[in-house]
Amino acid sequence: MLYLWLKALHIIAIVCWFAGLFYLPRLFVYHAMSEDAPSRERFCTMERKLYRGIMVPSMIATLVFGLWMLSINPGLFATGAWLHAKLTLVALLIGYQHACGSLLKKFARGENTRSHVFYRWFNEVPVLFLLAIVILVVVKPF
Repeated sequence: MLYLWLKALHIIAIVCWFAGLFYLPRLFVYHAMSEDAPSRERFCTMERKLYRGIMVPSMIATLVFGLWMLSINPGLFATGAWLHAKLTLVALLIGYQHACGSLLKKFARGENTRSHVFYRWFNEVPVLFLLAIVILVVVKPF
C-alpha cells in the first residue's frame, strides 16, 4: 500500500514540476519581448517565484518519491533498460531546469542576449522529455 501512495505522490509532483517547466520558458518568451522596465521587473518576480516556489520543490519531491519507490522495489532495475533510459532523461531534465535557473539569473541582471524566438524553441524541450519519459514508463519498449 505504501508503494501505491508513493507512486501517486510521485505523479502529482511530476505534474507540478512539468507545469513549471512548461510555463517558465513561456515567461522567458514574453520577458524577452518586453520593452518597459515595469514589465521586466514583473517578469523577474514571476519567474523567480515560479522557479523557487514551485519548480524546485516539485523537482525535489519527484526525486524523493521516485527514489523511495526504487528503494522499496530495487528489482525494477532488472526489469529492462527502459528504467535506465528514463533515469538518464530525468538527469538531463534536471540539467534543463538548472539551465532555466541560469537564464532566470541573466534576466534578473538584465543580461539576456537571446530573442523571443530562441525561447519559443527552448520552450519545446520539456515536451520532448515528457513524451519520451511517459512512453518509456508505459510502453517499456526495451
